Amino acid sequence: MCICVNCYFVDRCTTYHAVEIQHQQPHLTENPDFEATEPTINVNIRPKEDYIEMEWDVVGCNSFLRETGKWAKLRPGEAVPT
Repeated sequence: MCICVNCYFVDRCTTYHAVEIQHQQPHLTENPDFEATEPTINVNIRPKEDYIEMEWDVVGCNSFLRETGKWAKLRPGEAVPT
């Protein structure tokens, strides 16, 4: 699971913005202004019958500042990305 969903900076972060692009998800912001320090991203690649599925998860970041439920607060009622 991406640690970004519980990060204070999730709605301002350029790294999370890039993950949203990879997952073809709507952006929390169109103009992120926060550059994360040393994010670590795991990319899981799964071949399917006629395409390749890729899942991107930020699993570490020196800028991570815990704010439990931050993503859910920004998108109430929506399923939190896993």
